Amino acid sequence: MNEIKCPNCGKVFQINESDYESIVRQIRNHEFKEEIAEREKAFESDKKNALERERITAENRYKDELHKRDAEIAELKSNLEKQKTAEELAVNKAVSEKDKTIFELTSKLENSEKKNLEEKQNLKETYEERIRQKEEEVAYYKDFKAKQSTKMVGESLERHCEEEFNRIRPTAFRNAYFEKDNDIKTGSKGDFIYRDYDDEGNEFISIMFEMKNENDTTATKHKNEDFFKELDKDRNEKKCEYAVLVSMLEMDNDLYNDGIVDVSHRYPKMYVVRPQYFITIITLLKNAAINSLEYKKELAMVKAQNIDITHFEENMNEFKEKFSKNYNLASQKFQTAIDEIDKTIDHLNKVKDNLISSERNLRLANDKADDLSIKKLTKGNPTMQAMFKELEDNK
Repeated sequence: MNEIKCPNCGKVFQINESDYESIVRQIRNHEFKEEIAEREKAFESDKKNALERERITAENRYKDELHKRDAEIAELKSNLEKQKTAEELAVNKAVSEKDKTIFELTSKLENSEKKNLEEKQNLKETYEERIRQKEEEVAYYKDFKAKQSTKMVGESLERHCEEEFNRIRPTAFRNAYFEKDNDIKTGSKGDFIYRDYDDEGNEFISIMFEMKNENDTTATKHKNEDFFKELDKDRNEKKCEYAVLVSMLEMDNDLYNDGIVDVSHRYPKMYVVRPQYFITIITLLKNAAINSLEYKKELAMVKAQNIDITHFEENMNEFKEKFSKNYNLASQKFQTAIDEIDKTIDHLNKVKDNLISSERNLRLANDKADDLSIKKLTKGNPTMQAMFKELEDNK
């Protein structure tokens, strides 16, 4: 049994175990509920306080974020204003530079157009002057030819070319030979032969010249190609590298009026020129030959080296042949001498054998002589024994 004392009246009650447990359970449940209620109140209060704190924290955070955003927006606005100002300045500067460039290009274009107009005008005046000079030159040659006979026309062109060459010979052709071709051994000849030499006296270019001219009133008109074959023949016979026809023929042919005409497709290294290009063709061919002169020297050096090598090989082969011949002769003589020596040795061996045999016989004779005595000599000879005995007795 368990006792329970009333807290109010102090009376003690006796209760059994089951009632006691029931009461204790009730008390516990009541205390638990009260504790739960108190804890719920405390939780609600803590929850309310936490929510309030969280609200305040969130508000503060929001205010901070809002302040930061406002600051960033203000900074971005400031940067945007600055960038806008910089862009406006850059645009203004670019526009200014562009305007300046346009102005400069416009000025250059205007100057260029002005310069082109001036150059065109100068070029036009130059060509008009050249055309006028050509017309005057053509008129001069026509008048000049009209006043001369056929023979004089040809001779005048030759004299003109010779004078033109001699006029600049001291400065442009110091080592050159330029004379009329008077050699008619082969049956024909050209008009002039030009040869030029370097400072060492080596010829590096040669040209056979033929000058052709005729009157405008000549009944039978010649063509330039009528003289190509004979000119090529003269070039080969006089051993010239180039052939040049200086011609006043076919004056209305634009092919020959435009400048230097290369007719190498007909005959090798042959050209046709008007008199005004006479010095020009010589200069061009000379400069080309000078440029190839070094290659020719190197080629000549290589050829000389090849010739030297060939001579060296020939000399070496000749030496080998002579040495082989002398060796064979010496070998034969040596073999003959060896044979003779062998024969001599055989003969000397025979003499040696004879001398040895003779020496042996002499030794035997000497031994026999040493062994010789009176007794042996008189042996078997009583008469000689008696005589030697008598001699001994007399001594």
